[in-house]
Amino acid sequence: MPIYEYKCRSCGHAFEKLIRNPAEIPAKCPECGEKTLKKQFSTFSARVTAGACKFPSSCPAAGGHQHSGGCCGTGKCEM
Repeated sequence: MPIYEYKCRSCGHAFEKLIRNPAEIPAKCPECGEKTLKKQFSTFSARVTAGACKFPSSCPAAGGHQHSGGCCGTGKCEM
């Protein structure tokens, strides 16, 4: 279930809300009660272990090298 971040345009209060369905979208700021909310861009992170890599023999944990797109392949770089 996604957690959305909101910021009140009136008082600047920022908060998070777990939204299970569209009916749970906040209608007002929990701090000041204003209805001027702006949905914020959220970031996320993901943990990847060497065992989860498509090419585990060349992962950095196994002495290989890595690019921004992920681990390199079978002895020659495919990225």
